[in-house]
Amino acid sequence: MAKQDRAVRTRQELICSAAEVFDRRGFMSASLADISTGAGVSTGALNFHFSSKKELGETVQAAAEESLRYITTACTEARPSPLQTLIDATHVLATQFGENVVLRAGLGLDNDAAWDGGADLWLKWRSWVRGMLTIAEYEGNLAAGVLPDDACATIMAIVMGLESLGRKDAALSSRRVVTRFWKMVLPGLASEETRAKVDAAGSEVVARWDEQVRTEGGVMGRLAVARCDTCTEER
Repeated sequence: MAKQDRAVRTRQELICSAAEVFDRRGFMSASLADISTGAGVSTGALNFHFSSKKELGETVQAAAEESLRYITTACTEARPSPLQTLIDATHVLATQFGENVVLRAGLGLDNDAAWDGGADLWLKWRSWVRGMLTIAEYEGNLAAGVLPDDACATIMAIVMGLESLGRKDAALSSRRVVTRFWKMVLPGLASEETRAKVDAAGSEVVARWDEQVRTEGGVMGRLAVARCDTCTEER
């Protein structure tokens, strides 16, 4: 059992190390030697767990997708209005951009010209956002004349911008920036009745998430790389 636990731990550390190297250097420049060194293991141990750098990239993206799914599920299960769900998810995602290197690396690979893994995490995020806006339209939460596709494009632009800018300066992807965005866009996006009910700074869902992250060390328990000490960081 101890040997099996060590193997699981080594695999987790390799995923985290790969995410850090992909995030810092990009897929093409990332080397297996750097990844194995970051995990504190030999290249032989790396090759035992992963047959190639591409398999490592696919595993990082799979873990990032699980993280993204956990975020959307957690925000949806609280059953606030669709627009509040969107607001909450963007706040949580902005926090995770800074703290969860696996999520950041997985999304970064989607935009990496050298990567052809095809996980399309941004498209999956877009599909979820579009779904929430469609529900909001059906429930009469959107302002007159607002189309889900137009609103989705706006939200996608800001979230992808937060992820990109945050790589240069964490302050540019802070929760304060997210709140300001929603305060600016809600008057044109939401019906008057809905605006009175939503909180641009996030609902109690975001507060609960923050508390859970603090108590679990920054990595949600359902992630494939749970309990990996290097998966989160302060920037």
